[in-house]
Amino acid sequence: MIIFGVFSINTTLANESQNNTGHDEHSHEHEKPTKEPAQDHDHADDKGNSPEMLSVEGDDHEEGVSLSAEKIKLARIKVEKVFPKKYQSTVYAPGEMKANGYKSYLVSPRTDSVVINRHASLGDHVKSGQKLVTLFSETMAQTQADFLIASSNWQRVKKLGSNNISEHTLVEAENIYKGVYGKLVAFGLTKLAIDKIAQQDSATFGQYVLIAEREGVVLQDDFMQGQRIDAGETIMLLADETDLWVEANVPPNKELNLALGSPAIIDLNGIKYQANVIQEAHTIDPITRTRTVRLSVTNTKHKLHSGMFVKVYFQFESKDEVIAVPEEALIRSSDGDWTVFIEDHTNEFKAVEVTRGRSFGEYREVFGIQPGTKVVTHGAFFVASEIAKGGFDPHNH
Repeated sequence: MIIFGVFSINTTLANESQNNTGHDEHSHEHEKPTKEPAQDHDHADDKGNSPEMLSVEGDDHEEGVSLSAEKIKLARIKVEKVFPKKYQSTVYAPGEMKANGYKSYLVSPRTDSVVINRHASLGDHVKSGQKLVTLFSETMAQTQADFLIASSNWQRVKKLGSNNISEHTLVEAENIYKGVYGKLVAFGLTKLAIDKIAQQDSATFGQYVLIAEREGVVLQDDFMQGQRIDAGETIMLLADETDLWVEANVPPNKELNLALGSPAIIDLNGIKYQANVIQEAHTIDPITRTRTVRLSVTNTKHKLHSGMFVKVYFQFESKDEVIAVPEEALIRSSDGDWTVFIEDHTNEFKAVEVTRGRSFGEYREVFGIQPGTKVVTHGAFFVASEIAKGGFDPHNH
C-alpha cells in the first residue's frame, strides 16, 4: 500500500510538470514586447492619465511634464532665455513730501504790524509781485513820515547845489535820505511802493503791502484780519511745487553708500515718480532714530503735495552681470528647495534646483542654470501643478 501511494503521487506530479511546461512554452510564444509602442496622443493611458500630464523619464530627461501647445497658450506660460546682465536692486525706506526749502519763501512783517486785509488764500497759485497781505504799523507810519521829510530836504539841497551850501550839508541830507529809504526797503516795501508814499492820504498812512517775492503756491496762511503780528512771525509760506523734496528715513545701521544724483523711485498709491538724491544727513534724528536722506522730485502735474507720506525705493545697479529670473518663476519643491522650470525640449518642462541670490526688485539672482537656458518666467505655478498631478498615483510604488 505504501509503495502504491508513492507511485501514484509521483505520477500525478509528473503530469502536472508536463502541463506546466506546456503552459510556459505557450506563454513565451505569445509574450508581448517589453517596450510599448508609442500611443496616440489623443487617448489616455490605462491609468487614466493624459499623455501631456505624464512624467517624462529616461536617460536624457529628469522628472517633468509634457504640455500641449493649446494648454500652454491657455495657461499663458511664457518661456524666455536667460542671459547674464546688470540689474538694479532696490532698498525701501518710508518718506515724506516736503516743500523745497531752496525754492520757498516765508512771508512775514519786519516790524510789529496789524493785518488789515488779505489778498491770497491757502492753496492759491500766486505770481511774483502779486499782492499777498496789507498791514498797518505805527513804526511804518513814522518811517514814512521821516522819508517824506528826508526826501523833501534832499531834493531841496540838490537844487541849491554845492555853490550855495556847504559840502557837509549836502552829504548829510543825502545820507539821511538814503538811510530812511533803506529802512523802508528793510520793512518790505518795493521801489514802486516807496515812490507812492507821497501820494498817500492821511487815512492810509502807515499801511503797506507785502508782495510775493517768487511764484508759488500758498502752503500756509495761519492768520486772521485784525490780528497783530510780531516782527519776524510767519504769516504765509510760498513754495514752488514743481520741484519738491522727499525726506526718507533710513535706519542708521543700513549701509547705502548713496552718491549725489543716485536714482530712486517714489511710490504714491501705486503711482511712480523718478527722484534723485541731493543730500544725506550724517547725524541721527534723536526722535525717530533714523538718518535722513533728502531727494528731489519733479512735480509738473502737481499730484504731489507737502505733507504726503510716500514709499521710497533707492536703486542700485549690480557691479557685475548676473543671471536673474522673475520672483514668480521660483517655486518651492516638496523638500523645500527653490526650483525653476526649464524647457529642455519643445513643450517639455522639468524642474531644476537653484540657489537664490540678491534681490533686484521683481527679479532674483539665481545660481544653477547656464546662460541661454529657456526658463518658464510666467506660469511656473501651473507647470508645477501639472507635474504634481501627473506624478500623483497611489498605485505607483
